[in-house]
Amino acid sequence: MADLPDKDKLLRNFARCANWEEKYLYIIELGQRLTPLSPEAHTVDNIIQGCQSQVWIVMQRNEEGRIVLQGDSDAAIVKGLIAIVFILYHQMTAQDILAFDVRPWFEQMALTQHLTPSRSQGLEAMIRAIRTQALSFS
Repeated sequence: MADLPDKDKLLRNFARCANWEEKYLYIIELGQRLTPLSPEAHTVDNIIQGCQSQVWIVMQRNEEGRIVLQGDSDAAIVKGLIAIVFILYHQMTAQDILAFDVRPWFEQMALTQHLTPSRSQGLEAMIRAIRTQALSFS
């Protein structure tokens, strides 16, 4: 997460983009900044069902009880969407994740209006999977 901005900087950077072409390029750049997921983590257990692209997400809890997320996708924009979700959930506990609604953040970025239906469904599938895993940690 060291290379990714915090929530507020994400919104500021997104707002600075002149148009949706620039915003898509920024989303792709965020995906490129994700810490690479090890080949061993690209397993059926970590795949997110409901995504048209291949998406893997690994959740662990650190010593402080905070959730650490790692992920990957075979699609550049989807990988960027993973990065955005990880930014929004950064440094949260399982309880924080369950209490936090990401949708207002997506609305502030006008993200859902500009994604294809399949990407929107994939984004929802990622959020559901993270929340389900967080529930098992709480």
